[in-house]
Amino acid sequence: MASSHETAVNQIAAAVRAFSSQREPFRIFHGSTNSTRPAHDGPVVDISGLDRVLKIDENSRTAVVEPNVPMDKLVAATLARGFIPPVVMEFPGITVGGGFAGSAGESSSFRYGYFDQTVRSVEMVLATGDVVRASPSENPDLFQGAAGTAGTLGIATKLELSLIPAKRFVKLEYHRYNTVSETIAAVRRATEDAANDYVDGIIFSKTLGLVMTGQLTDDIPPSTTPQTFSGAWDPWFYLHASQQARKCPPHNNNNNNNNNNNLSPPPTDYIPLAEYLFRYDRGGFWVGARAFAYFPFVPFNRVTRWFTDDFMHTRMLYRALQGSNMAAGNVVQDLSLPYPTAGAFVDHTAETLAVWPLWLCPLRATRGPTFHPSSCSADGQPQPMLNIGLWGAAADAVDVFVAQNRALEAKLTELGGRKVLYSQTFYEKAEFWSLYDAAWYDGLREKYGATTLPSVYDKVHVDAGKMRRKAKGRGRWAGRLAASGVWPLPGLRGIYCAIKSRDYLIHRQPCWTYWNGVGAK
Repeated sequence: MASSHETAVNQIAAAVRAFSSQREPFRIFHGSTNSTRPAHDGPVVDISGLDRVLKIDENSRTAVVEPNVPMDKLVAATLARGFIPPVVMEFPGITVGGGFAGSAGESSSFRYGYFDQTVRSVEMVLATGDVVRASPSENPDLFQGAAGTAGTLGIATKLELSLIPAKRFVKLEYHRYNTVSETIAAVRRATEDAANDYVDGIIFSKTLGLVMTGQLTDDIPPSTTPQTFSGAWDPWFYLHASQQARKCPPHNNNNNNNNNNNLSPPPTDYIPLAEYLFRYDRGGFWVGARAFAYFPFVPFNRVTRWFTDDFMHTRMLYRALQGSNMAAGNVVQDLSLPYPTAGAFVDHTAETLAVWPLWLCPLRATRGPTFHPSSCSADGQPQPMLNIGLWGAAADAVDVFVAQNRALEAKLTELGGRKVLYSQTFYEKAEFWSLYDAAWYDGLREKYGATTLPSVYDKVHVDAGKMRRKAKGRGRWAGRLAASGVWPLPGLRGIYCAIKSRDYLIHRQPCWTYWNGVGAK
């Protein structure tokens, strides 16, 4: 296995060295992607074959993996040894390399930080073709800089991850609140409770908020049926959570603990661990409901969700979105803010976009320089932030869509927030670099010979002019029809691309679900 990995890395290094000798820029091809950013043309180095779990060491509690290992494959491998990664991205198709190169924060990130902060070391092929190792003790500046910089300092080819002991279930409690400010305050309080392993929230409207607190456990009350979310007849998690929220009265405004007004216990589920980690996969949180709205003759109910289940997993949803050329018309953004300004941002999006629900994910304080969302208090100390997942309908017209996003970016900056850079970014270049430490980043690019690689700005910026030209329809006839915007051609094109990918076969034979034996003892 190691020899095969080394052979693959040597081939990648040789390809990179050839580009470097000619000073020719190139991009990295990973295979499928969960990014909503537009694809770019140009020469590529193919690393899609680096997709293996190389080693799991129970003594050191580490896993050594290649970058294109998806989360479901990683979790299945580590659970078989009684461990899990401390931070697991909630979509099964997100890869280890994607999590390291991006800003992956999940419901355990209030404790462990971003996914890359659970990485112990990384093997990289630099833009010069040299193969190096980076860790807190070896090339520590590269180790810090490569995390979250979208692969612009080199190519990650092997990562060593920390692991923690797994348990069979997550005991998940649901706590309801009746204002945005109460919900945000409750999220922050929940992160300060040492008993909680997982914390996230959903704001369904200005008058209905939900905070969910999870604890790892091997115990389950007698006669309790585990709650699962991976089966075609199972509920989508957000719909289930909404039902749980309505089972209990809202918390007392004057009560700072987690007890309900009548002191009754909160609604509680016992969820098999892997089912919890990927609970948002079916329906892609709630974005999958947009597909039903696009085809209004298809009702949105349990039967139709069962019938269309092949298309409602996130791998297929991403394929459909990317194939449909419907980037305009959908806002898919994760935006992180300091707790004191998060409520004002929710108020702003409610007035300007009216997108509901919103996801709340608390994040541990992160020290810069970094491209991760980060913020400092008045005395210069890094402070925790709250990520807000804003995913829903926006304008179809490109110019209006761009204006909506620019206004969103301006408000975010005004309130001291930062974007998660997997999403579409419309900042002007000078504006973008005013938000990040360009001198630090450029110094790393020079030191490690990465100036022939695209910069972070090059990778994340959306060319509005190119988007307009694409919307007018150029290229192959199928792409022109999709770009025409004439209903239902873009949607049908997206369905075709999703089916062509055959990603639905992965979810028909999953390796991690409770009913396939993972966690069922």
